[in-house]
Amino acid sequence: MEPIKIVIHGVTGRMGREVAVLASHEDDLAAVGAVSRSSQPGQYALPDGSGSIPLSNSLEDFIGGTDVVVDFSNAEAAMAAMRTAAERKVHVVTGTTGLTAADLEEAEALSQENEIGVIVAPNFALGAVLMIHLAKIAGRFFDYADLTEVHHEAKVDAPSGTALAIARAVVEGKGAAYTAPEAERETLPGTRGGTLDGVTVHSGRLPGRVAHHELVFGMLGQTLTIRHDSINRESFMPGVALAIREVVESPGLTVGLENILGLR
Repeated sequence: MEPIKIVIHGVTGRMGREVAVLASHEDDLAAVGAVSRSSQPGQYALPDGSGSIPLSNSLEDFIGGTDVVVDFSNAEAAMAAMRTAAERKVHVVTGTTGLTAADLEEAEALSQENEIGVIVAPNFALGAVLMIHLAKIAGRFFDYADLTEVHHEAKVDAPSGTALAIARAVVEGKGAAYTAPEAERETLPGTRGGTLDGVTVHSGRLPGRVAHHELVFGMLGQTLTIRHDSINRESFMPGVALAIREVVESPGLTVGLENILGLR
């Protein structure tokens, strides 16, 4: 069976580099091109030393003969890549966060009109996806919830897309808003963090972290903690590989890895 041909959009980013390593190790995946707006066109040396693939500033240079565009860029670039891919009937897997409701509506329209698969996932770590699932199950039993997320210092959005997904799952599981106690006197503004329907959310950014999410439910005399840590970016690659294999078999828009793990 022929390997699935992928183009890595955003290859010079941290996640893009890991996808290049993934494609080098999996027999059923083959990286045929790499795109980076910040690099000079030429060759991209695969991080594991196994060779190189063509590198360009434009996705158009590789879209012909490609099966899947794997995108880890930013919201604007991801949508542009999706439009380009859809025109050529190429499937898309993206882990880019910050996509709006309007972006997702457009992604669904592109997938339907061009009969392609599009998978959008805020987190590809299987443990994080399971955390969201478990949070939704537990959510209906509690009235108080406190969520902390910590990422590396270069992450630009706060809170993380995964933290928002956890908070929304908790509220969905409960079917109502939570109670967020307010400090009578906040001596340092912002200390209590933000809230989403009563779920208090705190964000931290510092070197040494990749992705940390910790959800604490509270009730009279007890707490329940659900925590997930990604120690390195390799943790996301099994989920990325799963999404690549699934997207070529699943026309339409799929939002969230849980939908291809059978959790819904």
